[in-house]
Order: sequence, then structure tokens, then C-alpha cells
Amino acid sequence: MNSADLQPLLRDAARIELLPRFGRIAAAAKADGSLVTEADVAVQRHIQQRLKDAYPDIGFLGEEMRGEDHARLLRELAEGRHDGLWVLDPLDGTINFASGVPCFAVSLALLDRDGVRAGLILDPLRDECFRADRGAGAFLNDMPLRAGTDAGVLKECVAEIDLKRLTERLRLALVRAQPFRSQRNFGSGALDWAWLAAGRFQLYLHGGQKLWDYAAGSLILAEAGGHAVTLQHEPVYTGVIAPRSVVGAGDEALFKAWRDWLRAADPID
Repeated sequence: MNSADLQPLLRDAARIELLPRFGRIAAAAKADGSLVTEADVAVQRHIQQRLKDAYPDIGFLGEEMRGEDHARLLRELAEGRHDGLWVLDPLDGTINFASGVPCFAVSLALLDRDGVRAGLILDPLRDECFRADRGAGAFLNDMPLRAGTDAGVLKECVAEIDLKRLTERLRLALVRAQPFRSQRNFGSGALDWAWLAAGRFQLYLHGGQKLWDYAAGSLILAEAGGHAVTLQHEPVYTGVIAPRSVVGAGDEALFKAWRDWLRAADPID
């Protein structure tokens, strides 16, 4: 099994459960303040059942499960009690989806005890499936995917930045001393990773994503030749649910310059 085998599953789930509900249903608040719709639940149920039927020895962790189940499943993976663990975000960009904004995705990753083994991010409206397998490269609809190279200097870059989870000091620095050409925020963390891997922007900054937000995307970016760490200069993926910040770039030289600028703007105590 590799990521190519999983593309029809994500496309079927989106076609049956997601697209017919786009812009037609309301979102409700969860206990943590994030939003959920009936589409999130329906897509998760659909994909979970299909994966269980095809791969009964692999565990399943979905965003819409209980927190105690998340913790148990990750513990069981670490103990070797599963052949692997699926991690699913059934609808990344729920606010966009419920509001009729055409920017959302389905994200699926396969974890093993060594990290992320495979990852897929489907943009169903554009029929773009970004995918990667560890050590085997990244692809967009089966065409090889490479992150942007030779992008120049920071001042020539477009940056994708989610401001709301950053420190006040860093937010102010980004506004007052903008080191890039322009800034965007599309509202889907999974697509942020995919589009960075595709070179659609050059810099990335996010103050806190959970495992299902970054598991697939972090592998896709790495296999496309891109780079990412946390604001604390640690690996983004550590096999935990707790939010992780992201500093990323598609080009190694830009990545180092971006990381150094952020470190100077908001030094870590």
C-alpha cells in the first residue's frame, strides 16, 4: 500500500459526503472553541469504515474522536500494538466550508513508530491530490512535486501567515517591519502545507497546529524538498496531539533567512 492507492478513497468520500453539503450547512462550536459540521462527521465515518475494511490491522485516529481516544491510540502506536495508525482531518477549513469559501481539504496520514509513512491532502474543488510516501518523493495528481527553489530574498517572497496564535511581539514585528513582499492567510492549514510544497508561496508561519493539521503536509513538504521546524527550532512532528508551531519554506536558503529573522524578531527566552 502506498499513497497512490488511497487517492480514490479520499475522492469518493469528498464526492459523496462533502461536496453536496458545501456552503449549505451550519457549523457548531466544539468544547475547544473550534467548529464542526455534519460534513466533518460524515466524511470521518465514511473514510474510517473504508480503511477498516481494507486495512483491519491499522488503527484509526480522527479529529472528531474524543481526546482520551487520541491519547490512547498514540500510546498504543508507540507500544507497537498496531501495524500503523491512520490520522485523519476529515474537513480542514471548516469555517470556509460552512461559509461557502472554496478553500478546504481532506487530510490523511499514515503513521508508524518511525514517524509519518504516507500523507495525502485532497482539494476536492480543484481535484488536486497532493501526496507523498517516505523516501519516495511527493506528487500532485501523479506528477512529481518540487518545492520552490532559487526564490531570491525574503523581500521578494509571498508569505502564508496565521497571525492569531503568534505572540504579540511577533505579530507587531511582522506588521511594522514586514520582511516579505506580501502576506496571505487562506484558512486551511492542510492546504498551506500542500501549496508551500507546490511553490505557490515561499514562506510559512503558523502559531499552533494539531497532529491532523500537519502530519500529512509535513511529509509532503519534506519529500518535495522543503523545510520546516517549530518556532522553538524543533521538529514539527513529534507524535503528539498538542499544537506545534510551524516555520517553513520551500527553499533552504530562504528557510534559514526566514528562521533567523523570526528568531531576531521574537527571541526565545
